[in-house]
Amino acid sequence: MAKRIKSGIKQHRQSLKRRDRNTVVKSDLKTQVKKITALIENNDQKAAEDILRETETKLKKAASKGVIKKKTASRKTGRLAKRVSKLSKSAEAPA
Repeated sequence: MAKRIKSGIKQHRQSLKRRDRNTVVKSDLKTQVKKITALIENNDQKAAEDILRETETKLKKAASKGVIKKKTASRKTGRLAKRVSKLSKSAEAPA
């Protein structure tokens, strides 16, 4: 049997805590993206803009904590913002 090394045991404990925390944050991000996607599909521009701000904040926070990469957060934010802005353009076009 291998030797038990204190630093290795502690590192494993820390990795388990990080994994749990990251799982919670990623799950929350997915829920936020689903919310905004549903609003976009229902053409609810005002609510989509509100949720977009909230989603952007959560993405930036997750990136700063190292849960996701900064460029991933930026890319997701940009794509969502683009979809929301298309909503406003399509709402103005028929008028």
